[in-house]
Amino acid sequence: QVQLVESGGRLVQAGGSLRLSCAASGLIFESYSMGWFRQAPGKEREFVASINWSFSSTAYADSVKGRFTISRDNAKKMVYLQMNSLKPVDTALYYCAAAWGRRNAVRNRGEYDYWGQGTQVTVSS
Repeated sequence: QVQLVESGGRLVQAGGSLRLSCAASGLIFESYSMGWFRQAPGKEREFVASINWSFSSTAYADSVKGRFTISRDNAKKMVYLQMNSLKPVDTALYYCAAAWGRRNAVRNRGEYDYWGQGTQVTVSS
């Protein structure tokens, strides 16, 4: 049974930083590209960042490029999202996702096979 469990979300002031974590279990972690998505109230779930299994390919939404960094630890089956210079528009429920068998980072939400339950990030102005 595949599980993705996010953590690290909380209330933070604008300009602050957070690191989100996602713990994976029940899958061969190295076989998956991993991604982070977010969904704000009343909006569609949107791509944030992705990384492939070998760390050779990463992708970011334009809105977070230069502020967010995705990383992974294959030995620990963990994926992280370091978020700096946070803005109120970054407020959302952040989801971790896994896409099987992809060579590169994956932007398309429909290509992901497994999803976590999400962790809430709230940025106050």
